[in-house]
Amino acid sequence: MGALAASIASHVPSGMLSAGLAALAALPNPGELVRKAARLEDELRELLRLNGRGAGAGAEQGAGNGAQQTRERFLRAYERLKDELLNDRAFNFDFTEETRQWVAKMLDYNVPGGKLNRGLSVIDSYMLLREGTEVDEEDFYLACVLGWCIEWLQASALVMDDITDNAYTRRDNLCWYKLPTVGLSAINDGVLLKCHVQAIIKRYFKEKFYFMELMELWNEIGLQTAMGQMLDLITTHTGAKDLARYRIQGYRRIVKYKTSYYSFYLPVACALLLNGAKLSDYVELKNVLIEMGVYFQIQDDYLDCFGDPQVIGKVGTDIEDYKCSWLIVQAMELANENEMKILYENYGKSCPECVAAVKNVYKELDLQDIFLEYESRVYKHLVSTIDAEPDRAIREILKIFLKKIYRRKK
Repeated sequence: MGALAASIASHVPSGMLSAGLAALAALPNPGELVRKAARLEDELRELLRLNGRGAGAGAEQGAGNGAQQTRERFLRAYERLKDELLNDRAFNFDFTEETRQWVAKMLDYNVPGGKLNRGLSVIDSYMLLREGTEVDEEDFYLACVLGWCIEWLQASALVMDDITDNAYTRRDNLCWYKLPTVGLSAINDGVLLKCHVQAIIKRYFKEKFYFMELMELWNEIGLQTAMGQMLDLITTHTGAKDLARYRIQGYRRIVKYKTSYYSFYLPVACALLLNGAKLSDYVELKNVLIEMGVYFQIQDDYLDCFGDPQVIGKVGTDIEDYKCSWLIVQAMELANENEMKILYENYGKSCPECVAAVKNVYKELDLQDIFLEYESRVYKHLVSTIDAEPDRAIREILKIFLKKIYRRKK
């Protein structure tokens, strides 16, 4: 038995390993067998690397308990913030009881229902930066506040995106605007969520020495995200006239501004400011996080088409919505004349037959394998970049982000 095999045998449950090997043996295509085997090897290597070769069950359980406790404290902070928004006159501008009930329902429906990765990333990053020093309840709560500000911003973006995309489900529920009592009043709710963020930051941080830099950060990220959303809409309109306008350069520009800045850079930047750092000292860190955000969105586009709605929590609609997704960009570069004709005739149409025709072209072009090859290449590059980072806290922060992307279920 080789070194890797021996290490796997000692760390991976035998039932899991046997099932994986049996599945490989059942594959009829030798080429597919090789690809699957390589993929399994990469995933097993990553399992060992992320969990640590010497980590025992007790250590893993302890880490899991710590993460659960952090999540519970984070959720308690949400209840406190919500109560203040609903009951403090500085926030609610003399709400009526009916208004208060509406806002409470809107917040509970849209803000805390997801994985909370962005918000929890603020806390994870902050605690790593503070490692070796005591973090009191007030400092921890301030990290929670900024974490929830990002979740508020995320909720605002999703409410607006769902209306624009005519989406049906979000986080295993009907989209907010699809509720009979809501409708297009959801537009106002999306704006209100974004306004809450500014009010919360001002309330909790206006006396902090980093307040101005924090406000500049949020204003900059807000502008970049809005620009990304605008680019997405404009590109969709132009692509509806000519699919050939969907190119990788334009796609990456949309993703960078619409997703990467607020989902990956913003949580870490908030933690750095909380820890008294200057953001100008962390430009390279910013670049790596932006690259991770592009990887994340490409994976999201892949899951929109090929993921299980029961796993990813939504029904993908990129094809029906004429979206400039990574898959259509790749297809336009690889399709032959007949496949191109099928794409032009069916992309952007909502009937199931048209969607199936587009997905069939994707499969003929082997876009699933192309994505997996891209993922493997980018992942290895990011790992080498992280391993070369001299600052231990920054290195561990980047590992957390990469781990969350890599372990998303496909």
